[in-house]
Formats: sequence, C-alpha cells, structure tokens
Amino acid sequence: MAVDGCGLVCKYIIILFDCIFAVLGLAFLISGLWLRFSDSTRTIFDIQELNSSTFVIGVTVLIALGAVMLIVVSFGDFGACSENRCSLQVFSTLVTILAAAEILIGVLAYTYRDEVQARVVEFYTSLYTLYVTSGGDPALAVVLTFLHKMFHCCGLSGIPLVELVKQTCPDPDGLWEHIKMANCPSEIASVFDTRASIVLGTFLGTGALLVTALVCSIILLKHLMRSQNDINTYYSKVY
Repeated sequence: MAVDGCGLVCKYIIILFDCIFAVLGLAFLISGLWLRFSDSTRTIFDIQELNSSTFVIGVTVLIALGAVMLIVVSFGDFGACSENRCSLQVFSTLVTILAAAEILIGVLAYTYRDEVQARVVEFYTSLYTLYVTSGGDPALAVVLTFLHKMFHCCGLSGIPLVELVKQTCPDPDGLWEHIKMANCPSEIASVFDTRASIVLGTFLGTGALLVTALVCSIILLKHLMRSQNDINTYYSKVY
C-alpha cells in the first residue's frame, strides 16, 4: 500500500537514517573486530590478568553495539521499503531501547568520567608492570607500542633515557622530547578531561538521531494503518 504526504517523507527519512546507521554500525563492528583480532592488541585478550580490563570490556561493547545497530537497520530498511508494519514495529521497539541506552551510557560516561579514566590508567599500569616483570615479553611490547603511539607518551615517567619500556616509546617531536616526554598516566587523564564533553555530545547527538527515526517510524505506521483501514472500508462498501 502506498503512502503519501508526511508518511512518504518519513519513509525516506527512515531509509536515510538506515544508510547512516549502517555505515556507523559497520564501522563499530569492524573497529571492534580489528581491536579484538589485530596482532597489536590480540595479546591483551590472552592475558588472564587483563580479562576484566576496561579495554577488553570496551572492545566487546563495540562489537556488540555494531552488530545490534546492523540488526536494527535491517528491520528499519525492510520495513520502510516494503511498508511492512510488523518490521516497522520491531524497528520502533529496538530504536527505543537503543536510544535510551545511548543517552544513558553517554550521561553515565560523562558523570563517572573520573572513574573510567582511573580504570584506563589502571589498565595501562597493569600492562606496564606485566611487561617489566615478564622481562620484556614481545607480545606485550607490541601492545605498549600501540598505546604509546596512540597517546604519544612514554611509560610511567616520560623520560626515554631511563624508561624500561623506552623501545616501545614513539619518536620524539622536537628536541625537548628526547629528554622528557609526557608520561602515559597523566596523558591518558588529560585526554579524558579535554574530550569528555565531545564524547557526551556524540552520545546525545546519536540519541537525538534515534529519537527522530523513532518518531518517523511511528508516523509511517499510523499512515500505513490509515491506508489499510481506507482499503478495508472501500472493499466493505463494494461487497
């Protein structure tokens, strides 16, 4: 059954939303799988002491979120394109849950950013300690190199000349960094402090986009139900 007017606009908004979220969901899923199985970070999942670390939990959530988003998109795209009410109802339910989760996670992450920051610093310190006590495990060296380059820091002291992990530190930017580079615990804390608002805005913006898709889905459902009622009324008069 064809829809027109506001229902048609909402139909194309949902399709556009699905395209955007399909790209985001695929990006989350690929990123999570890369972090899980990449040679640079795969070792973390094999270390018993780090199985409950913030990094491992974060990667798991990333993979699960990407998969859920792709499932939601599948129902929304099929429901909008085929004007299938059952698929749209499932889509609306899933979007409601996802929107509530996005907003809740964003607010909690911002509210408890100090605790999250402390857990990431704790994870790094544990990894650093394991590397030192293991006598320079090559697999852990790969992970530390990845983290040092990502945050552009060097160990617990930041002084390459005395650091036990100096071979994993990034190349210095400028003359001063040959002597003193940012230490990783303070650099991680700085990143969380400066980017907390951006993270909150990202979660809230995504939540707002989900709410928009939900409203459009409800409007489209109402138009489809009205069209079906009109058809039923017409046939009842004819027969």
